[in-house]
Amino acid sequence: MENKQPDFGSLSAKAQAAVLQSQRDEETGALMYAFIAGREKNEDNAALLLKMSADEQTHAAYWQSISRQKLKPDRMKLYWLKLQSFILGYTFVIKRLINDETGTVDVYERLKAEIPGAAKVQADEIRHEKELAEMLDEERLQYVGAMVLGLNDALVELTGTIAGLSFALQNTRIVALSGIITGISATLSMAASNYLAERADGNENALKSSIYTGVAYLVTVALLVLPYLLLPDTLWALALVLMICVVVLVILAFNYYISVAKTLPFRRRFTEMVAISLGVAIIAFLIGLLAKALLGVDI
Repeated sequence: MENKQPDFGSLSAKAQAAVLQSQRDEETGALMYAFIAGREKNEDNAALLLKMSADEQTHAAYWQSISRQKLKPDRMKLYWLKLQSFILGYTFVIKRLINDETGTVDVYERLKAEIPGAAKVQADEIRHEKELAEMLDEERLQYVGAMVLGLNDALVELTGTIAGLSFALQNTRIVALSGIITGISATLSMAASNYLAERADGNENALKSSIYTGVAYLVTVALLVLPYLLLPDTLWALALVLMICVVVLVILAFNYYISVAKTLPFRRRFTEMVAISLGVAIIAFLIGLLAKALLGVDI
């Protein structure tokens, strides 16, 4: 770091705000890296994370030497990131931190004119991104394909089935019952099929892969059926609308997670999944109307 520091009071208002924000972010990042390192079983990964935690603390000290203020980390952000690490895994959180640092690099670029030492911090942040990207190897991300299989199949199959049944039966309880039975049966079938396919390919973790597929399928089924369980019998149309909303939200949440954790494009994958799921729902919707009219079913 540069020994000669600019006077904080002489900096522009934007530069002062950037220095204080950077100091707080570095303090928060240092604690988060240390927290993840404490839970990481891979010794090499843990050592790298501790090194990064130390680097972040060094950066925070540098900004403090300019601001002359002692700032506490952003506790709310820290708790939120810790919660995400338990639910979504450390890879997702680390990639979020990488994205934050990418934004910070842009801030440092603007600060160079007033604070020459920002260039060194910028170089460290860029190095962090490369090192982090190389170390990520979380188990759950090895089974993304299995989760996509379960989620995608459930969305396409159950969205179409429930939409068709809604117009054919027009009763939320009967539709919910049919959806639950169909969903559980399809979950077991999909998990078993995935297990047999993985075994045939020589995958030693075929059972674990099938479990990820089955859980993703079952959770999706529960979310799709939920509106029909919560609403009165006659509000099947509203339940259908809410189910479609749930479909879009599930696709949104899952694709956001994958796009961050696996550094994949979000918009194209999201649009594709929504188009397929809703397209199948519309077709099933029409089949339900046609079947009701041709068979003369009136429930």
